[in-house]
Amino acid sequence: MRYEIPDPLDPALLPVLIAAEDGLARLDERAGRHAVAEGFRERGQFFDAAAALWVAGELVHVEDLVLHDSHMDARAPSHELTIAHAVLRARRRLDLADADWALSPPGLSALRGEAGPAVRHDSPDTSAFRDEADAPDMADGPMDSSLSDAFAEIDAAIARSARLLDIHAGSAVMAERPAIETQSPRVEPTGQLGLLFDDDWDEATRLDAWRAVLPVADQLPAALGAAVLFDAWERIEPLRRQHWLGSLLVGAYLRFRGKVGSHVLAYNTGLKTIRHERRRSKDRLTRLTGFLEAMSAAAELGMKELDRLSLARTQMEMRIKDRRSNSNLPGLIDLVLSRPIVSAPLIARHLGVTPRGALNLVRELGVREMTGRGRYRGWGVL
Repeated sequence: MRYEIPDPLDPALLPVLIAAEDGLARLDERAGRHAVAEGFRERGQFFDAAAALWVAGELVHVEDLVLHDSHMDARAPSHELTIAHAVLRARRRLDLADADWALSPPGLSALRGEAGPAVRHDSPDTSAFRDEADAPDMADGPMDSSLSDAFAEIDAAIARSARLLDIHAGSAVMAERPAIETQSPRVEPTGQLGLLFDDDWDEATRLDAWRAVLPVADQLPAALGAAVLFDAWERIEPLRRQHWLGSLLVGAYLRFRGKVGSHVLAYNTGLKTIRHERRRSKDRLTRLTGFLEAMSAAAELGMKELDRLSLARTQMEMRIKDRRSNSNLPGLIDLVLSRPIVSAPLIARHLGVTPRGALNLVRELGVREMTGRGRYRGWGVL
């Protein structure tokens, strides 16, 4: 299996390539030193995870993803919501790891659930308001390597258990077939249903074929190299269950090349703006042009998000300038800016107040209600 590298000097690619390179550089410059940079990175994790499911043809509401991440589900989580949360966790692993980790064989294996990640322990935690149930208390110092290894072993055990459940599910389906079907040739269960999955699909070989494109992509401009890698991922399709990983690797590659080093680019938010006919076109030039335009769109949306958060922060700080020094309102501002949506129990948990006190703080701050629900209401910045 081989992927043919396109001509980087194609005149049709130059305008969109220049626009993408310029937009990504501007976004990286602003996001790296902005006052709301941490909130921008954390909110981008949720928006990109929801957009990844949108690109795959599934709808996941951002507010449901936030509540699920905080273990405050309003209802039983759907299959799509579980996948979106897996995308969110993978983005957080990419954000905390070294720039070159995701593209290495150990990094890809860890993202597939086969090994533990090599997390960068000397970097600050980018999700300062992550729930206590998801991460250990960081007040006494960074997570030690033994605890990180323990979490990695747990992730690997969960992945192995999932594969065993798939095998038993396949065996059960084979056992329940009607007797009349026994006249046909018997197919031994392999953990996947043959009608839905190809038993000859060799993920390791396909991943090797995709990684063979990396040296060539490194010789291209960063944005074009990322577009070529994403196109190769779409053509080769290395992973059956985690096809969404390709869009996350675009952000990891741009970070590795230093084009967007301040955060992992929310590439799916820009990919949403590209029509499906262009993303899946048979013409490679059309696909690459669409992928580069998606980078420009993601950079533009990121700039607008920074402007929106900056304006919201200024407005909320004007409301509390005469408050007492021990007020919980500054903490509420930081929490609101770090999440797409917050609920009363979430505010109460992080600020150490009662749910009634959380509602009073929201009313004083004047944060807009986002869900339109009578129950499980949420507030956030538009």
